[in-house]
Amino acid sequence: MSAANLWVLLGLGLAGIFLASRRRKKGIKEDFGAFIERIQLLPPPQPSPPKAPHPLTGLTFAIKELFDIEGYVTGFGNPDWRRTHEPAVRTAPVVTFVVQGGATCVGRTVMDEMAYSLYGENKHYGTPTNPAAPSRIPGGSSSGSAVAVAAELVDFALGTDTGASVRVPAAFCGILGFRPSHGVVSTIGVVPMAQSFDTVGLFARDPNILRHVGHILLQLPFMEYRQPRRIIIADDCFQVTDIPNDRTVNVVTRSTEKFLGRQVLNHISLGKYLATKVPSLKYFQNEEESRNGEGGVSALKALSSALILLQRYEFKMNHEEWINSVKPDFGPGISTRVRAALETNNENIGHCLKARDETREAINGLLKVSIPVGQHDKCPLAVSMMARHGGDRFLLDTVRAMYPTLQEEVKIASSTQPTTTINGKMEAADIAKEKGNAAYKDKQWQRAINFYSEAIKLNGKNATYYSNRAAAYLELGSFAQAEEDCSVAIGLDKKD
Repeated sequence: MSAANLWVLLGLGLAGIFLASRRRKKGIKEDFGAFIERIQLLPPPQPSPPKAPHPLTGLTFAIKELFDIEGYVTGFGNPDWRRTHEPAVRTAPVVTFVVQGGATCVGRTVMDEMAYSLYGENKHYGTPTNPAAPSRIPGGSSSGSAVAVAAELVDFALGTDTGASVRVPAAFCGILGFRPSHGVVSTIGVVPMAQSFDTVGLFARDPNILRHVGHILLQLPFMEYRQPRRIIIADDCFQVTDIPNDRTVNVVTRSTEKFLGRQVLNHISLGKYLATKVPSLKYFQNEEESRNGEGGVSALKALSSALILLQRYEFKMNHEEWINSVKPDFGPGISTRVRAALETNNENIGHCLKARDETREAINGLLKVSIPVGQHDKCPLAVSMMARHGGDRFLLDTVRAMYPTLQEEVKIASSTQPTTTINGKMEAADIAKEKGNAAYKDKQWQRAINFYSEAIKLNGKNATYYSNRAAAYLELGSFAQAEEDCSVAIGLDKKD
């Protein structure tokens, strides 16, 4: 994948709908519960004219409580960790970079214990309140950093992203979240979780600030912006949700057509692509799903399984000795995950490492920006854009350039409502049918049947839905069901 290519996924809006359904009933604190403690790191004096002022002058930021600050104990989200560690002797370079760039650090933020959750909950310090959906969880593990930005307490914040710990809370809280290329931004002075995936991430409300701070973190020379030559839509990532396409992929499509032209758009099944390009995933795949024509879905699940196993193993290597020695007090969810990690052995790690390396070679891009695209059912919704490894500046520049057009399309989509309930159901049924067609095209027969059944439930008077489902049933050898659907379809056609 060249530097001028972008992949678009159903980022974490999907997670925002399902995971954020966990409701919270606690009151809202003045600072939304975002901070563990307030500190102040001041930038150096401004240079004398005619030299330009520091690029981040006037901006404030917060940091997740796993970045070292000279003279402070790095707490890692757990009081026992704080109690058993000494103050840091030097500040993490990434924090120094942004302070020297002119920004002022105002505090350290709440995080999930040991960065081992995507919920954003902490039994010791409390769960920060999601400003975009106060009754829902904020997402984690960089929960406080995301909340501080979303609540406009700071201009930007630093977090870490191992398995989506920046992208999830950014999506849940309706702000921008940037995961850079692995290994590009220094992780010195950052408590590790799993080094194969650990990255320093960034939150902001404004794409210009995201870009400015990102450039400081990347420490790269100036380059002219190049427009994408291709934008690749991962269609199967949008098929796993019942969110209308008009609120997700169509927003991106229309924005791209306005900004770059229709010729740059391409479509792909990410799961199917990975199934062919990452042969080691077969070791983790579900054979039944593969036989049923759901190889793409099976490949995505297999990749998730391999990476989760590798993450557990690396977490164990990093922290097993401390956990067994201190026996820290963890919240219930964290306890379960830590126990699973400590029980992991190295039996399948070779296969995990191979899957990781093949995936990086196949996609060549694990850096992403989570971009808010309005709300669905009163929950923030987001998509992700991804570029090749090392294309960080290109991705940040592209997000900044496309963002105004994208938000215009979000407003149009949000204001466009079906005129009647009947029309709304017919539209939803047609969307389900299109998802079924896409699944059928990818030979995912059972998934296609599920979507056609959903369409029939919404509008049982459309013969096409029945005939399409019959075709999928035939592929699975379910002849009785196929015959029944064909009979219904013929009957409906005669009525018309």
